[in-house]
Amino acid sequence: MNRLPLDGIRIVALCPIWAGPFCCMLLADWGAEVIKVESRYHFPVYTRGVMVRPPLMLAGLMSSKGGYAAYAMEGYDPATAFNRNALFCAQNRNKLSMTVDLTRPEGKDIFKRLVKVTDIVVESQAPKVMRQLGLTYDALKDVKPDLIMLSLPGFGQTGPYQDYRALGAHQEGFGGHTYIRGYMDEELDTNITLYHTDEAGGTTAAFALLMALHHRRKTGKGQFIDMAQAEAAMCHLPQAFLDYSMNRRITERMGNRDYHGAIQGCYRCYGRDDWVAITIVTDQQWQRFCKVLGDPEWSKDKKFSNPSSRFKNHDEIDRHIEEWTQEMDKYEVMLLLQAEGIAAGPVIDERDAFTDKHIKERRFFEPLNHAEMGTYSYPGISYRMSKTKNQLRRATCRFGEDNEYVYKKVIGVSDEEYRVLGMDGHIGTDYIPTLF
Repeated sequence: MNRLPLDGIRIVALCPIWAGPFCCMLLADWGAEVIKVESRYHFPVYTRGVMVRPPLMLAGLMSSKGGYAAYAMEGYDPATAFNRNALFCAQNRNKLSMTVDLTRPEGKDIFKRLVKVTDIVVESQAPKVMRQLGLTYDALKDVKPDLIMLSLPGFGQTGPYQDYRALGAHQEGFGGHTYIRGYMDEELDTNITLYHTDEAGGTTAAFALLMALHHRRKTGKGQFIDMAQAEAAMCHLPQAFLDYSMNRRITERMGNRDYHGAIQGCYRCYGRDDWVAITIVTDQQWQRFCKVLGDPEWSKDKKFSNPSSRFKNHDEIDRHIEEWTQEMDKYEVMLLLQAEGIAAGPVIDERDAFTDKHIKERRFFEPLNHAEMGTYSYPGISYRMSKTKNQLRRATCRFGEDNEYVYKKVIGVSDEEYRVLGMDGHIGTDYIPTLF
């Protein structure tokens, strides 16, 4: 394979859950060596899969069929289930895993020795965690003066919420997205949980790190990046915030409809819970839409004669549209309307994605072989570059599987020091969790 843009860049990641791993995945895909630092002793995050000791089941912290195990590979062995979780496997391809206990002095020393030969540190803990460990940017830049470090907690490094713990769902609520999505006739507690802030935060973090690398290449100087995940996601809702700033209007929930008056909805089709999304904006599109339907008598009613009147009678139009779509395949609807310049697309699930002819022709999904799970198809590289061919290279890192490489080749510990660190519990490929 040709040289990738981030070949030679080493990243140390202290990133549980979603945003941090997603950020580092994007960079690892394009050649960065990402070393995931993990602990054998601390409660493994649910993205690693499940707990491993039966007492935890008795304590009600997991079940063998659901909860933390819900997305583990079927038929998993509880002793290695933490290597088989779907989300973890999706976001930690092309990475390395090493173990060390950062709560002990020798563990901190090992971490600093690793940082000394590293370009970037990424962490997504609550800010007080790094302070308590004594591994803040101010401490680490003494080890590596040109270090780039990015922290992406929920609410940033300053302010009254800085140490609050939050997942993407909580940050989404803070950022306003939970309020404005959902259906008009339903309460907020009917909204499903989304983690949009995780992907938004992870993508923004990857972009920020590329800018910091460019800056260091020009100036020789590293820097600290304070990135609040909630703020990164709020930038995705500019219309709502500016409308309130300018007009003091609260953006209310619209369900599948459009804030600008288009006819827009999600309509049931023929098949197993199949649906199609349709948007009709202009008079010309409406006329072409009616033509596709055979110019039915109802479409000639004056109350549907212009965009404003159509929007006022949206509910009735929805019923007419669904009378048509529910007799047709969702792809058939898409093809008919797209041929007339009308935006339409099928609502697909995972099975549809793997069989969709467009996605198959573009070869988006790529096979990777995992030592414990076998070969499966994974979502591929997020974008393509005309001058740099790329593909997935390595399946998800198993817990601690790269210890020997990281300790001996990267850090340079001796065989005897490696043996002692293993006896002391820093190095291993299994969890030794406690209840709390």
